[in-house]
Amino acid sequence: MDAKTLVRFKKALLEEKQRLLNNSKNALKNELALSTDDLSDETDLAASEISQNLVFKLRDRERQLISKIDEALARMDEGHFGTCEDCEEPIEPRRLEARPVSTLCIACKEKQEHKEKIYA
Repeated sequence: MDAKTLVRFKKALLEEKQRLLNNSKNALKNELALSTDDLSDETDLAASEISQNLVFKLRDRERQLISKIDEALARMDEGHFGTCEDCEEPIEPRRLEARPVSTLCIACKEKQEHKEKIYA
């Protein structure tokens, strides 16, 4: 992969990481602030707990994506970004455009998903 393309992917990954971090920080401030006045009965409390659980699940997914972004940035530093971890062939640029944290080419990812479907 040429240096210009690598820089473009790195910039996109860093911007996405910053967006996720900002989103998470704002969410923790706003979404988790509960007032006892807002929870006047058990139904309101249950609805609030469900909402908080959804927020926690979303934040966990964002945390996992941040971790994958960090791994992709590390692969860039090591010179392995854009190389399939399975077959060691280059990952198609369109796949990286769609999902820059990809570690597998489309063919290897399809094989992995097929195995997961069979053994799940």
